Amino acid sequence: MRRGLTLLALMITMTLFSQNNEKKEDTSLDSLQKLDEVILKTNVIFGNKYVAQNRTGSAYYISPKELKKFNFTDINRALRSVPGVNIYEEDGFGLRPNISLRGTSPERSAKITLMEDGILIAPAPYSASSAYYFPTIARMQAVEVLKGSSQVQYGPFTTGGAINMISNQIPESFSGNVRASYGSFNSSQLHAILGDSKNNFGYSIEFLNYGSDGFKDLFNGKDTGFDKNDFVAKFRVNLFPSARVKQSLEAKFQYSDEESNETYLGLTDQDFDANPFSRYAGSANDLMKNIHRQIVLTHQLDFSKDFRITTNLYNNYFTRNWYKADYITFNGTRESIGTVFGNPTTYADYISLVKGDINSDGDDTINLRANNRTYKSRGIQTKFDYHWYQGDVFHDIEVGLRYHYDEEDRFQWIDDYAINNGELTLANAGTPGSNANRISSARAFAAFATYKVKVNNWTFTPGIRYENINLERENFGGSDPNRTGANLSTRENSVDVFIPGIGTNYKFNNNVSVFGGVHKGFSPPGNQPDEKPEESINYELGTRFNLAGIRGEFIGFYNDYSNLLGSDLAATGGTGSLDQFNAGEVTINGFELLLNYDFSKTDNNIKLPFSFGYTYTNTEFENSFGSDDDLWGTVTAGDELPYISKHQFNVGFSLEHNKFELNFNGRFNGKFRTQAGRGTIPANELVDSNFIIDFSGKYHFNKSLSLTGNIINLFDETYAASRVPAGLRPGHPFGAYAGLQYKF
Repeated sequence: MRRGLTLLALMITMTLFSQNNEKKEDTSLDSLQKLDEVILKTNVIFGNKYVAQNRTGSAYYISPKELKKFNFTDINRALRSVPGVNIYEEDGFGLRPNISLRGTSPERSAKITLMEDGILIAPAPYSASSAYYFPTIARMQAVEVLKGSSQVQYGPFTTGGAINMISNQIPESFSGNVRASYGSFNSSQLHAILGDSKNNFGYSIEFLNYGSDGFKDLFNGKDTGFDKNDFVAKFRVNLFPSARVKQSLEAKFQYSDEESNETYLGLTDQDFDANPFSRYAGSANDLMKNIHRQIVLTHQLDFSKDFRITTNLYNNYFTRNWYKADYITFNGTRESIGTVFGNPTTYADYISLVKGDINSDGDDTINLRANNRTYKSRGIQTKFDYHWYQGDVFHDIEVGLRYHYDEEDRFQWIDDYAINNGELTLANAGTPGSNANRISSARAFAAFATYKVKVNNWTFTPGIRYENINLERENFGGSDPNRTGANLSTRENSVDVFIPGIGTNYKFNNNVSVFGGVHKGFSPPGNQPDEKPEESINYELGTRFNLAGIRGEFIGFYNDYSNLLGSDLAATGGTGSLDQFNAGEVTINGFELLLNYDFSKTDNNIKLPFSFGYTYTNTEFENSFGSDDDLWGTVTAGDELPYISKHQFNVGFSLEHNKFELNFNGRFNGKFRTQAGRGTIPANELVDSNFIIDFSGKYHFNKSLSLTGNIINLFDETYAASRVPAGLRPGHPFGAYAGLQYKF
């Protein structure tokens, strides 16, 4: 199907979208200085590097130019240049990332605010925030990462930060862009976009297909890769163009689907050492299928150049069924794969069965769960932005309101498969709804207000957020697939919270400034009655500088949790109930360093930009507790949090010429532990450090046509990316890809 869609799209769209907005990225510093207080677009947080670098809180803007260097399809690789971001991989392609900002729990990126064009994009951000859907980074124009005090505008998660992905915008004039590539593991990508703007109407149409046969091996030669399609259409109309008050209405339609032969089964240490890219026979039928749809209507009302009201009406729908091995039954006793691979010596017979080394005898089975879920997320939000000058003092007031509803509907079952000579045969089909049959939902009203004032060299930004959340769960039970309510059980929880924050910035001159802030961190609780939310007080202090051509920033942060929440996720080796539990007091502190330098300042024809980013993160539980969740295990005061690297750095170097460019990027991920602990990490709880270098190059035949090339993992480093959900999982090996890009 993927090959057919690729050919069809190539025939229909022999054009590419030249991103006019990137030209704006090169806007002169003088122009930007005059506009640094004003956000020119409604779907962005800061919109360009200059504004990001002059906020009262930590912020990073990944520009169109940066994203295009490597033509990223993996969000993990796109984000790794940002200090303060901690990631562990899962599938090697970035299909379902695990992102942490300043030490938040990384599993399924569930503790950060994820947005696309300023709209909450996690499948159910309040009731089930785990990001099993993640927007395709290949169709993004830019990415904004916000940390620090001013993130109170972008809840509900305010501890670590917010990530806003800016999709390709409607161009200012007729233009297009087509990029196609092919390479290792039968991997291919086709991306085409076309758009135009007239006086009162604009549009863009975009199609993206990419996929791979995968770099892991099943004994029967079955595909272990994926296939994804993504379609986006945008239409904008300027209403009443002759009226004094300017109005516009924009409609965005997005559709994507995915089929990926991904599994939760990893490898034992012994098997990983022997062949890290092998897959066990018991995972041969594992398959994720999902569909995502989004509709967004945006109304913009410009009363003047100083006063704007923007309103978004949004509806997101996501359905998925991850059919995968979740349990193993041996001699009549069923155990989860997390339990089995957590103790491979005790459960050696279970592992032999799932490997296909022994045949099923009697009730010995591989148990595949149809992890079938449907998510809905919809709401309306509006933002008032008014700014003015009073003498030399600049004032800006933003007020936002949002009403939101989301739900997660679980309707799951388990099928039992016998395994003989490595082949799976259905032995017993489960009854739909018998494993999970419940709906979790959330209704939330949120409001925020921020006030920014610039006086001489000082900038102050106080703000406050309010969240009113009601969470419910209806559990129909495993024996009521028709949901008559005969066995219905319900539970409910609610929370009202104010989330204040304040940031300040002092500019000594155009080359040196200091900034700092304090704000309350918040994460919604679950639907268990009387469960408390996650709360913390977060501090940061930093400086931005431009000295002797070296531009950079140095930031220290300290997050003091009074109540850290953990979640029972199958993705981290748990049961998958999503129930949260209290981990008590935790402190997370560290610092972030970013340096940029261009070695070619005297040569106008060649640029040699260099960048270096380093993050140090120290974590510590302040109290002891027992946890059934495999991510943390039994915790003793003084233990470190798992899955957070203490040290990580990123280094990038490019050679840029008007005819060609060469780009290198290296990422060091420090070792981390997979269960809470301190001191030397036990071998069976260790994910060791790695240093991975990627390469990209382009040769421009002319202004329209370019040859592209990418190499992932240039030196073919073999490394373990994680140990969850069940066993060691490898990172992406050496992969080479070449393609053509045409734009007009």
